[in-house]
Amino acid sequence: MSTQADTIQPPPETLAVPLRFARHNFEAFCYSTLSCRVIYNDHDFTRDAADKPSPPPPSPDYKSAWPGVLYVGIDNFPAPAKVQWTSLDGVRHATEVDLAKVFKDQLIWHKVPKSDMADFYSGSVAGEPNIYLEVKDRTINVYMEMLIPTKSEQIPGNKLSYGRDDLFLVWTHIY
Repeated sequence: MSTQADTIQPPPETLAVPLRFARHNFEAFCYSTLSCRVIYNDHDFTRDAADKPSPPPPSPDYKSAWPGVLYVGIDNFPAPAKVQWTSLDGVRHATEVDLAKVFKDQLIWHKVPKSDMADFYSGSVAGEPNIYLEVKDRTINVYMEMLIPTKSEQIPGNKLSYGRDDLFLVWTHIY
């Protein structure tokens, strides 16, 4: 069973401008395992590859190419995610990752100062945050990503870059 002591502190901007969420989106990824199964909110996110080896990450910046989330609009928070996997050394693991504890403050992690936040249909945020659970060999990581509309272009000259959707490592544990 994992502990929740592996939580990382949010960026200062998150604490300075606390945005909260009541619903979230979720996706799970497995890399460098001999088998892997992630069940969350009664959904098996890995059923197509549960009993097969998963390859290593495809590139150093693989997280930037993660597809959109599979499961959207989950009310905070169902039962913990159940994770069963076999690491590359052949050791079988089983644990639960309690996202209610990981996100106990229900804060949306971001790096946008209040002075640059633009109003959007949900105030300063655009929908629900994406939560990703990654199993990689002997490590489980939990990430959060959320579009925060901004008043300024994030890429100078790009009129479509009025927003930030930084990916944050929120929790990690090595088994």
